[in-house]
Amino acid sequence: MSDFEILFHHVFHNDDFVKILAATCVGALIGLEREYRSKSAGLRTFTLISVGCTIFTILSEKMGDGVSPDRIAANVITGIGFLGAGVIFKMDDRIKGLTTATIIWVTASLGMAIGDGHILLSFLGTTVVYIVLGVFVKLEVLMGKFGRTHNYRIVCEYSPDVFKRLETIFGQCDLVAKRGKQTINKNVLVSNWSVRGRSNKHDKLVKKLLADASVKELEF
Repeated sequence: MSDFEILFHHVFHNDDFVKILAATCVGALIGLEREYRSKSAGLRTFTLISVGCTIFTILSEKMGDGVSPDRIAANVITGIGFLGAGVIFKMDDRIKGLTTATIIWVTASLGMAIGDGHILLSFLGTTVVYIVLGVFVKLEVLMGKFGRTHNYRIVCEYSPDVFKRLETIFGQCDLVAKRGKQTINKNVLVSNWSVRGRSNKHDKLVKKLLADASVKELEF
């Protein structure tokens, strides 16, 4: 047997190598889906998270030496929590990045599973992630047709009856509206509303608000 064959046999029959290879595949699969949807964390990020968590779990078992094999692995969860928090932000009274942060957390768990030798479990988990991200998105769109909540920011001229007038418009569109933060500056009202109803009713509302001469700006 040649030196190359010996090296090949040693590498590809090494458990750690197989684990890292599996972690790369799992991270890449999830990262590709996120990259396709142009999310803040993509292919490289999720691949590195998966591989990193796998290596930390392997090291935890080796350095624990049967005494405390979970010493390092236990702190990985804390570190992933900080990483996930970094992609969550608030924009216009809406929370963004929750799904990405959750997927980071799940990817870390898949990497740790591989590091502990549960490769089949990790690939099963990856399949479930794809089902949730793919099929469930279509279900959300379908459910949105029957009722969805949108946040509206309406800038209009202030008058004593402006709130009643806006509530009348919401009612005419068969929508349920909840008043949020209201700001008045120099006779201009910045009005925030949380409005729930069918998608076609939201379309009707937008047309009505755009046709209203007192509405200066509309954001939703």
